[in-house]
Amino acid sequence: MFKICVCIKQVPATTEVKFDPETNTLIREGVDSQINPFDLYALEEGVRVKERLAADGEEASVTVLCMGPPQAVDALRECIALGGDDAVLLSDRAFRGADTWATSYALACALAKMQPDLVLCGMQAIDGDTGQVGPGIAVHMDYAQAPYVAKIETLDKKKIVLKRLLENGYEVCSVKLPAVLTVVKEINEPRTPSLRGKMNAKKAEIPTWTAADVNAPEEKLGLRGSPTQVVKVFSPPHREGGERWAGEPDELADRLAGLLKELEIV
Repeated sequence: MFKICVCIKQVPATTEVKFDPETNTLIREGVDSQINPFDLYALEEGVRVKERLAADGEEASVTVLCMGPPQAVDALRECIALGGDDAVLLSDRAFRGADTWATSYALACALAKMQPDLVLCGMQAIDGDTGQVGPGIAVHMDYAQAPYVAKIETLDKKKIVLKRLLENGYEVCSVKLPAVLTVVKEINEPRTPSLRGKMNAKKAEIPTWTAADVNAPEEKLGLRGSPTQVVKVFSPPHREGGERWAGEPDELADRLAGLLKELEIV
């Protein structure tokens, strides 16, 4: 059995978020949530890998893992509707306030219990935009890693050949398994849930694992285990003033050039 695990995150479905003034962490209770959009591409790719292996006569499964509050079980059911075989919720008050290091450590502890051959993550979460959790998982698990994957060319039980997106083009790599990949949106187009998928999701039993269940010491979790500490969270002051110019393009260009010279910018 070739085991694929897809890590997802439930993120706020709004830009109107609030922060806890004592911990400087996001308040998620009572806020509409959604699956992190980049993680949907990771899930789709996991299902496609499973289908590719099945076509070659290899048995494979896709397990979806999410660390979050109890409400994140809804996101996991949605993932099962989209093709995941099963799911696990990693939830414990000890995980609260975790930075990317503590988050990747907790996920790695859960993944160590699963022993997957391939771990897929979205390239980043839209609420943090760090892109650090996937690589962090690979470091904690001592797995090979490849970030920003735009295409999986070939794979077998020992290695995977893929194409990575770079700033100025692509890079083709051969990566030994087990491995952690983070994917970009160019890799595929996520499917819509099928009726069978929705029925499977509705009746699926999704276990909740705590820190004790994955043998994760609490001193390495949450705020206690986070080397990054948020000192202050605030909204930047609204900028006022400024000028509005109207006129012909050539006239405005000369005026702007004169201002830049006056300010000694050019």
